[in-house]
Amino acid sequence: MLTENVAVHWHGIRQYGTPWHDGTDGVTQCAIMPGETLDYKFVVDRAGTYLYHAHYGMQISAGLYGFIIVKLPDGVSEPFAYDHDHTILLKDWYHGSTYEEAVGLSSIPFKWVGEPQSLLINGRGRFNCSAADTASGVCNATNSDCSPYSLTVVPGKTYRLRIASLTSLSALSFEIEGHNMTVVEADGSFVEPFVTKNLYINSGETYSVIVKADQDTKRNYWITTNVVGRKPSTPTGLGIFNYYPNYHYKYPTTVPTTGPFWNDTASKLAQSRAIKAHHDYVTAPPPTSDRVIVLLNTQNLVNGIYRWSLNNISLSLPLTPFLVSLKHNFTDTFDQNPPPDTYDVENYDIYSVAENKNAASSNPIYRIDFNTTVDIILQNANTMTNATSETHPWHLHGHDFWILGYGDGKFNITKDPKSYNLANPILRNTVPLYPYGWTALRFRADNPGVWLFHCHIESHFYMGMGVVFEAGIDKVGTLPKSIMGCGKTKHMINS
Repeated sequence: MLTENVAVHWHGIRQYGTPWHDGTDGVTQCAIMPGETLDYKFVVDRAGTYLYHAHYGMQISAGLYGFIIVKLPDGVSEPFAYDHDHTILLKDWYHGSTYEEAVGLSSIPFKWVGEPQSLLINGRGRFNCSAADTASGVCNATNSDCSPYSLTVVPGKTYRLRIASLTSLSALSFEIEGHNMTVVEADGSFVEPFVTKNLYINSGETYSVIVKADQDTKRNYWITTNVVGRKPSTPTGLGIFNYYPNYHYKYPTTVPTTGPFWNDTASKLAQSRAIKAHHDYVTAPPPTSDRVIVLLNTQNLVNGIYRWSLNNISLSLPLTPFLVSLKHNFTDTFDQNPPPDTYDVENYDIYSVAENKNAASSNPIYRIDFNTTVDIILQNANTMTNATSETHPWHLHGHDFWILGYGDGKFNITKDPKSYNLANPILRNTVPLYPYGWTALRFRADNPGVWLFHCHIESHFYMGMGVVFEAGIDKVGTLPKSIMGCGKTKHMINS
């Protein structure tokens, strides 16, 4: 790219021993400048379904993303059987440029990105060209390249579908008309299998489901994806589940499913609670934690600009990456004051618009003792709009975490931990926080480095919705010069 910087994050790869190649601009590296090259080198330590995507500006929205599939070693089997393995990547798509979106988010008056124009299944979507405000010939729905994605299956065979979402905004539902799906993997961890007709999936999540081609072979079936969690104005994303030897682009004669009600939080919460570790692959969490950090998720104003905040601090990434600053003991490149471990739990009303909407924009980091156990409580609240609380998918770099529980309302630090699932919690890297609710996580700070924890909705992270953890910085090896070149590191490239 001749006019843009770039950084690429390897989503779900924990980067043991190579924290400088996590691919996060401002946190672990300087962005790669136009015309420059950076070789990412890291060890892939476990099998599973992972992702890669841009981590600079809003470049996911522009299309820089894809799958990483890590195969099992020879001679090792999975706790489920299938004949064929396919990938399905879901995305929302905007017709406006990411430059326009970023300017609107940073402007006074604020201009929201709005709902996406299309939903994509493996890069293919649909749009009503007759309603498009575009130049003649630009929008042509009859172009063969605009045909929906088609997955051809052989009757009687069993399929593993690796389904992932890298949406910029939308939480989605996913269905295959007339077929059940058995969920067997989530974010690289084996799941105690359960059957569903509809799979809820948030940005940054990956799943494997088992589907049997056991329906009427004389016809094709719809694959559909729909927006949930926000009142949708985006048309249903369509694909074709094609039974061989039917023509692969033969449309089903049925009406595409529109999915569950968009605001049915209870069913989404039920699916989240159903995701537990497979009984033969349980990794028990430490029974207690050494530290508890409660993060209140709020929408705020910073100097009149809309931002998202955690405990009233909106993250602004520094010019010099945190990893470099900490390794080289730079104390003037980011806020040295520790961020708060909690908020005013007693007095904050999570169901109302805050009387004082102002927050601070800064870049302090959580310094965590190496190899200790940390509980993170994500607490949701009302936005700056009455009666509105949004779903936020949270992603942790450099670690997996145990999901200990979900709840409605305000987290009670005395009562709610008694309901934690310590028997078979799933290990994941991305988790939803539901409206007016809480999500409890536990992780072991056993990976030396500096790690981002953020909302995976691209516009929300752009607006400051994230925090940074540091642990074991003294155990990090010599940083490569290739990650430097910005901020205070400009002079370090050739030194």
